[in-house]
Amino acid sequence: MSIDLFIVRPSKDLEKEIWEYRQEYFDFGATNVNGSSGIAHFDNFDKWLKFVHAIEKDKLSRQNVHASTFFSIHKTDNKIIGSIQLRHFLTPELERHGGHIGYGIRPTERGKGYSKQQLLLVLDVARNMKIPRVMISCYKDNIPSNKTALSCGGVLTCESIYEGEKQQVYWIDLHE
Repeated sequence: MSIDLFIVRPSKDLEKEIWEYRQEYFDFGATNVNGSSGIAHFDNFDKWLKFVHAIEKDKLSRQNVHASTFFSIHKTDNKIIGSIQLRHFLTPELERHGGHIGYGIRPTERGKGYSKQQLLLVLDVARNMKIPRVMISCYKDNIPSNKTALSCGGVLTCESIYEGEKQQVYWIDLHE
C-alpha cells in the first residue's frame, strides 16, 4: 500500500488549515473532532495549541495522561486529512474506553483509505516510543473505525457496554 500521507504535530504555522479542518466537522453537524485533543471545545487556537503542547509534556488532559496529537497531511496538496492522538499510557478509565489512540478523518475525505494510513504512521511513533502494544476502542456501529483497527493488525479482545452503547476493544501488538 502506498502511503499518501505524512503526520505533523500542530503548530501556529498550520492555524488556518487546522481551523478549516475543525470547521468542516461543524459544517457536517459534528460536535466533536476525534483525535484532535478537544479542539471542538476551544474558541481560541492559541489556547488550544498551548493545551496540546502541555499534555504532551504534562498530565493535563481529562484522562490525566501524556498524549501526542498529530494531523495527517496529504503529500500532493498539503491538505489536512485527519487528526490522531496517541496517549502514551493507559489509565484505568482509558482501559475501559478510549485506549491509546483516537482518530478521525475529515468528513469529505472519508472512505478513501486514509484512516488506515494515518493509523499506520502513528503506530510507528508508538513503536519508537517503545510502547509494546496499543489499545483502540470504538463503538460497535462505527464500522469504518472497526475496519481500520483490524486492517492494522488489531485483534478484537472484548465487547462491552460503555455509557449505554456497545463498544469493541482491539489490541495491536507492536513487537517487530
